[in-house]
Amino acid sequence: MTTHAPASRALIVGLSGLRLTPVERAFLRDIRPWGLILFARNVADPMQVRDLVADARGELGWQAPVLIDQEGGRVQRLRPPHWPEYPAAERFGQLYRHDRQHGLTAVRLNSRLMAADLMALGIDVDCLPVADLRLPQGHGVIGNRAYGEDPASVAVMAGAAAQGLLDGGVLPVLKHIPGHGRARVDSHEGLPTVETPRAELEATDFAAFRPLRGLPLAMTAHVVYADLDPTAPATTSKLVLDEVVRGFIGFDGALMSDDLSMGALSGTLAERAKAAIDAGCDLLLHCNGIPEEMDEVATEAPELDGLAAERAARALTWRSAPPAFDADSARREVARLLRLAA
Repeated sequence: MTTHAPASRALIVGLSGLRLTPVERAFLRDIRPWGLILFARNVADPMQVRDLVADARGELGWQAPVLIDQEGGRVQRLRPPHWPEYPAAERFGQLYRHDRQHGLTAVRLNSRLMAADLMALGIDVDCLPVADLRLPQGHGVIGNRAYGEDPASVAVMAGAAAQGLLDGGVLPVLKHIPGHGRARVDSHEGLPTVETPRAELEATDFAAFRPLRGLPLAMTAHVVYADLDPTAPATTSKLVLDEVVRGFIGFDGALMSDDLSMGALSGTLAERAKAAIDAGCDLLLHCNGIPEEMDEVATEAPELDGLAAERAARALTWRSAPPAFDADSARREVARLLRLAA
């Protein structure tokens, strides 16, 4: 199986269950999405996950990227009894405020441990780190998934988390660019609007992402920033993606939408997909595995070409075989360090 992408569509899709259905096999062969994303519904035990990943890649014919949300805390698709329970980002932020070096060491080792879990299954992309700020007015959808509220500290912590994944051969996905922390609504359910002035956002929320602009992949926020574009969330706003994500932040990696089936977005799925591509997203993300929805999104998922193809290909060059790693020692060290801030 080749490691190089054949002609692929600008699409990442979820699967419906523990095994590929005949409909999914045909979809993967015919539509040729660039990548796949797994959820708890796709996970039973290590052997089953490895088989599912290998089977899906076999249909695609290459070492296509396979994503998962494995942050720790309440957002982790791999859980006991087969995988460890990992701490939420907030725990590492607390340690960082107690001792900066200890905090950075712990968050990097924690991500390295998660990368080892993922690589053993064939999963090579983790939707981590979260660089959203935890702000008092924000909805709990971010909450303890954030490292804290200071943008400089959050950026450093998120960078260490990303490096831990990369050390383990797993690509990080920076989210939710350019910042979900002020949103008062869960974008899974409805459309958040942030009224904060642009200058303040640039000094806070957006600032947390600037030091991370060199990472290979990022996921957009389904959030309206009214002082920039009162008519569209970042995912479908050319102004926000051009002026903030590509401009002020300077992110030049492959940019994927957040899940197009979320309640924050309006219009048909085809309309959402077209709007995200027109705004400047390189890749469309559709997560729920419903075949009819996948087909609709696919109608507006273009062939990857031009800058989008270059960015997606460049992201994959960050994949590498990890060196030997003593997971038991790393796990003990993370636990020891976290106890210091307890």
